[in-house]
Amino acid sequence: MERFEFVCTADQAGSRLDKLLAECMPGHSRSALAQLIDQEAVLLNGRPAAKSAKPAAGDRLEVLLPDPEPMNAEPENIPLDIVYEDDRLLVVNKPKGMVVHPAPGNYQGTLVNALLYHCAGSLSGIGGQLRPGIVHRIDKNTSGLLVVAKDDAAHTALSAQMACHSIHRLYQAVVYGGFKQDSGFVEGNIGRSPQDRKKMALVARGGKPAYTGWQVLDRYKGFTHLQLQLKTGRTHQIRVHMASIGHPVAGDDVYGPRAAIRSLGGQCLHAKTLGFVHPGTGEYMEFDSPLPEYFTQFLQTLKREEL
Repeated sequence: MERFEFVCTADQAGSRLDKLLAECMPGHSRSALAQLIDQEAVLLNGRPAAKSAKPAAGDRLEVLLPDPEPMNAEPENIPLDIVYEDDRLLVVNKPKGMVVHPAPGNYQGTLVNALLYHCAGSLSGIGGQLRPGIVHRIDKNTSGLLVVAKDDAAHTALSAQMACHSIHRLYQAVVYGGFKQDSGFVEGNIGRSPQDRKKMALVARGGKPAYTGWQVLDRYKGFTHLQLQLKTGRTHQIRVHMASIGHPVAGDDVYGPRAAIRSLGGQCLHAKTLGFVHPGTGEYMEFDSPLPEYFTQFLQTLKREEL
């Protein structure tokens, strides 16, 4: 068991305990820390504390962190929408709502669990035990195309293409607001938000360079249908970049309005086109995924509101 100790400063005094801990321990979610408080694993001046407690300056806090449980990705017989497959790789069309690989809170039902079953363990090991074959990821509530490596050589070659930005990736999204221009781009470093470590943001210092090109496909009342091209692949890149220019992705309850469009079940964002050079044959291959039902239904709703 790991013990985390600190003394409350004058600047921190008066904050609710669960909020204070989340700020001081950015690697742990506020909900997980709240559970520790409920389990009396958080001590305030040596005694179990309540979530509503508001430590004063000089108060001593101790957090007793349990040993992490071993995480193993197990094969699960989950249907996959496989667009292409050979002995070196496969291209899969991930549905909205599916997590790519196991992580705390999502140990089962992930794309990796399904791939382990489908490929009978024949996946690249470069990504480690929890990410076998995973060359790149898309968010849980983003749908669309991913390439998966079956051996280490294919994984290395595909990762190199990803690193030099030669993999062709086109997304489609519906975003809030209208655009005067028909095309443009957003460029700016993306890193952890200084205000909320669970979110990404454009940062003035640090972070990683990111570039997103956009093109208007159609305009609706209050919304715009866009095609987006990535030259980089940072975490939440499209969602952060579009929100930074005042056009968050429709349905995005993290970077968009608090009153997100619940019927979408997450952001209206689809990884539609994926192109790369096959690591075995040297042939350029390109795949396209039709817009999923949630996306087309939302477009139809917007069209009806135009009438």
